[in-house]
Amino acid sequence: MKRALLSVSDKTGLVEFATKLVATGYQLISTGGTYATLEAAGLPVQTIDSVTGFPEILDGRVKTLHPKVHGGLLAVLTNEHHQAQIMEHEILPIDLVCVNLYPFAQTIANPEATYAECVEKIDIGGPSMLRSAAKNHERVTVVCDPSDYSQVATALLETGEVDFATRQRLAAKVYAQTAAYDAMIATYLQEQAQLEPEVITIQAKQKQTLRYGENPHQQARFYQTDATAPYSLASAKQLHGKELSYNNIQDTNAALEIVSEFQEPVVVAVKHMNPCGVGVGTTIDEAWARAYAADPISIFGGIIATNQEVNAAVATAMQKIFLEVIIAPSFSDEALAILTQKANLRLLTTDMSRPRQKSQQITQVIGGFLVQDANTTLTDTYEVVTKRQPTATELAQLQFAWKVVKHVKSNAIVLANEAQTVGVGAGQMNRVGAAKIAIEQASEKAQGSVLASDAFFPMPDTVEAAAAAGITAIIQPGGSIKDADSIAAADAHGIAMIFTGERHFKH
Repeated sequence: MKRALLSVSDKTGLVEFATKLVATGYQLISTGGTYATLEAAGLPVQTIDSVTGFPEILDGRVKTLHPKVHGGLLAVLTNEHHQAQIMEHEILPIDLVCVNLYPFAQTIANPEATYAECVEKIDIGGPSMLRSAAKNHERVTVVCDPSDYSQVATALLETGEVDFATRQRLAAKVYAQTAAYDAMIATYLQEQAQLEPEVITIQAKQKQTLRYGENPHQQARFYQTDATAPYSLASAKQLHGKELSYNNIQDTNAALEIVSEFQEPVVVAVKHMNPCGVGVGTTIDEAWARAYAADPISIFGGIIATNQEVNAAVATAMQKIFLEVIIAPSFSDEALAILTQKANLRLLTTDMSRPRQKSQQITQVIGGFLVQDANTTLTDTYEVVTKRQPTATELAQLQFAWKVVKHVKSNAIVLANEAQTVGVGAGQMNRVGAAKIAIEQASEKAQGSVLASDAFFPMPDTVEAAAAAGITAIIQPGGSIKDADSIAAADAHGIAMIFTGERHFKH
């Protein structure tokens, strides 16, 4: 008779799976709460201590850490030496293991859980059984996920066995799960001890296999590290349209990062991870009109994000142009009816009710990766360094432009006017070049606008270009050895300039 060892914290589908195991001739062995569930269901099941000859001790901390369990899992039955040893020690082979781990992730996610409660949810026996069974997958079937119960049970009912390819897949799944589990515990303990980690393990769950990456010859997948994060595609719900592409995800994330800077109604249009239009207003209607007017050419084929419910009027305006993605907290029923007329337009919702969480930003380089705190800060303090003070209107425009320029690829210049961007210069090799692009894009709208720069001016040439275009105020970090030259140029042209002391390079 084949033997199956079952010990699960998640009882989902347990009884149905165990019933099918019994139907295919398996003898059931179980522990604690799992044993009680199976016995209550009327299934024939024996306790783990009847196998080991040793009782569960230390409040269940020790129950399966025993040679009769791990010998039964690890024995290679085609090995005569193994056969002799298990016979000598009266160890019976175990052919199937069904284990899922203590809910450590759910416990640490509870803000009311104490440190002792979290530590108690560190599973020891579960990972040990899974790893032993997975190592011996040549013979043993190991199941760590209830979603695999059906496939395993069907194979047993139809053929009497689970094929090697499936056993191998399930074993690989075990090691991926136990690695992520251990990494989660290590991260938690490091955070509790306020340690800087010497080794970093990224824990992520595959959310989507993508058709391709940035280009058709590149394979790509989307992994989720936090299923509850606000302003996040990882927790977004897609209501309509084609599946998201790699570039869609990158661009939409860039748009969400900008939206997260604003409390007032805002609409952000993004192309190639740079904003082509940002508008704010007292309503989404005003914000949309300003974002669209900021650059009605570049918005074609763009990504739209807003922190307001999309209504019918705005949906009608959006529906008239080609857009790839629209993401918002919600859509009215009328808006959905309008926008879903376009079969391929991707419509998504995500939580924007909470502030964006602090997180780590990871960038891969050849042979390794860089890790930094995500750039979630934005100073609201400044120093006026010119003779002329900015007016109240200019100051509001400068603060708006400062929120946007933070999210533009360096070197970055943003021109803003009337609560909207009017020119964006992104990703240039020198700052005056970025300014010239933004001014050219703004055209006559540059007159009377304000300018934001993500970093200091190394020379006064950017100020001179701004003055020639009719720009009236500038916000920049300051800190150049030639700051005095830029200040003098601003004073000569009557431009108000403020320093923030905070740089926002974006590579």
